Amino acid sequence: MTLFRTTAAVLALTTGLLALPAYAAVEQQNASGDPTYTLEAPPAYAMVGDFFIARPLLIGATVIGAGLFVVSLPFTAAGGNIKEAGHALVVEPGAAAFVRCLGCTESGYKKD
Repeated sequence: MTLFRTTAAVLALTTGLLALPAYAAVEQQNASGDPTYTLEAPPAYAMVGDFFIARPLLIGATVIGAGLFVVSLPFTAAGGNIKEAGHALVVEPGAAAFVRCLGCTESGYKKD
């Protein structure tokens, strides 16, 4: 019976300790407010790299995605997923290229 109690106690403590990082992340998110309205402050090197490397590649991906969308339109229409194909091929790279702030990692406008 002692072995059973010791094993149960060790498993309970281990399970509790494994859950602490997830609980801490939730608490930190709640303490800082709504994560949708966080303000990113990227460093200068991230802005320069984004401007000279990422944005031209994303604009190219948007143009190529639009071309692929037009070419694949008969097949996507037959499959019934025009909206999903347009979103994946045109909207997502376009939003990353034109809506994301310079040097930021997430797309979309953020409230101060």
